[in-house]
Amino acid sequence: MKQHLVVGSWQDLHDRSARVRFVVFVEEQKVPADLELDELDAECVHALVEVAGKAVATGRLCPDGRIGRMAVLTPFRGRGLGSEILRALISAAQLRGQHETYLHAQMHAIGFYERHGFIAEGPEFDDAGIAHRLMRRTT
Repeated sequence: MKQHLVVGSWQDLHDRSARVRFVVFVEEQKVPADLELDELDAECVHALVEVAGKAVATGRLCPDGRIGRMAVLTPFRGRGLGSEILRALISAAQLRGQHETYLHAQMHAIGFYERHGFIAEGPEFDDAGIAHRLMRRTT
């Protein structure tokens, strides 16, 4: 199946990105729907992967270098799509002259981010009922 990476603004990608995020975070992980979308979306660079024309993975880069809202639909996990999104967001940070990116990783995803050069810092903390850790990467 043909896959396609798109990097753009919330204005351009919000419908497709929001659908992926709602399935992963609200339906699957039971994050309250009112916490999923926020005012930062309009300020962020967004990345989206489509497979056969269907949005299946997304993530965002905030102005301060924070990567977040990384989500891949269940049937498409393990295919490298999360890595493709992450690499695109790191590249976007580098193009903006940012030398460091950071994120709040869910505990089960720490190994994924470590493989991309992120280093865990500090203790676990709760975000929307899910355990996370701060991770940083020098770009």
